[in-house]
Amino acid sequence: MTTASGGALLVVGDVVTDVVARHLGPLAPGTDTAAVIRTVPGGAGANVACWAAYRGAAEVRLLGRVGSDAADRHARALTALGVRPLLVVDPEAATGTVICLVDTGAAGERTFLTDSGASVRLGPDDWSDALLDGVARLHLSGYLLFSEPSRALVTRALASARAWGVPVSLDPASAGFLTELGADRFLGLVDGVDVLLPSRDEACLLTGLPGAAEAAAELSRRVPLVVAKQGAEGALVACAGSVRARVPAVPATPRDTTGAGDAFTGAFLAALLTGAEPVEAARAGCVAGAAAVERVGGRPPVRE
Repeated sequence: MTTASGGALLVVGDVVTDVVARHLGPLAPGTDTAAVIRTVPGGAGANVACWAAYRGAAEVRLLGRVGSDAADRHARALTALGVRPLLVVDPEAATGTVICLVDTGAAGERTFLTDSGASVRLGPDDWSDALLDGVARLHLSGYLLFSEPSRALVTRALASARAWGVPVSLDPASAGFLTELGADRFLGLVDGVDVLLPSRDEACLLTGLPGAAEAAAELSRRVPLVVAKQGAEGALVACAGSVRARVPAVPATPRDTTGAGDAFTGAFLAALLTGAEPVEAARAGCVAGAAAVERVGGRPPVRE
């Protein structure tokens, strides 16, 4: 098994269908609210893989689980963006679906209604050490930690990566699900991860600290490199118990913030694979995050 610098990125995570509803005013309970609605491919893991490929990673692979209802459609969408799909087709569960309610106000903030479907049934039997052949970095979506089968897969994948010297990154993915899981349990499950990429809210939840900078610094006592994503306030790069850099955001006019954090993560990992230092990689992440919020949905455009 080979693990060379500049090799492939393997992403393990969720592949879902996003129904994005951009409502044109406050939600009106009990009656109609005008909206522009689009159905697009999504999933945090899949989005990260697509942005990594879009931002220059030479080879990106994605391991995920989908239902037979949409397996071909998702495989085509991933391939069109330069990602090699390694999709397990679930014989029982449908592909996950997320309804994204997007406020068309200045912030473009969103609320998710999540039916995880087949994505959280990805389990240890879907893992093989052969998946790491030629892989330089492994990235795990935090959504894997929110179901028992996927937690078992994470444990097995981390052990394999450690054995073969493959660095591992993880994005906590959801402050809501993280609250249910519990910070202590989460931190125990991710022991051995090399890079943690939380949002500001996730970093604060994991540490119980009120500020993103102090939370990122504290997390970096447990994880070698922490990159805390702060949306319009950019990103923080922390290691060895202190914040080493504050990377400013790139100005953007938000249309839909769905997938902005995934875009950051994908571009960050692509930059690391091409030899960038963490601060430079975080700058690349901020560029991609700004591009993502100006688009509807969580994926980059297909190159002509």
